[in-house]
Amino acid sequence: MGLLKEFKEFALKGSVIDMAVGVIIGGAFQSLITSFTDSFIQPVINLIGGGDVGGAVELGSSGQYITYGAFISAVINFLILALVLFLFIKSVNSLKKAGAKLKKNGQPEEEVPVPDDIRLLTEIKDLLAEQNAKN
Repeated sequence: MGLLKEFKEFALKGSVIDMAVGVIIGGAFQSLITSFTDSFIQPVINLIGGGDVGGAVELGSSGQYITYGAFISAVINFLILALVLFLFIKSVNSLKKAGAKLKKNGQPEEEVPVPDDIRLLTEIKDLLAEQNAKN
């Protein structure tokens, strides 16, 4: 029973849920970025490389190719995805901070009860400070 309760607390933590949302959004956005690089950036790389194979270099006469164009497209995919996820997470964090600040400003802080001994020591300190100010 305890293990199940601990797992439930872990799974419902905000950071785990945020991570899951990030993974889902990242996966969905990845197909858009892949389509963009395959449709627009890969043809430009092919023009620069001057090949039909997609920016590739043939290794001898073996028919094997080093497809640098595909690698460059994959790097561009990664960079675009990383930038978009960074901006998304940054905006979510700033919204969280703004919400926490609004919540903090909108509600009065609860008074913490002061123990009697601390209250008495504070009164003694104030009385001593008052006496020193008179002298």
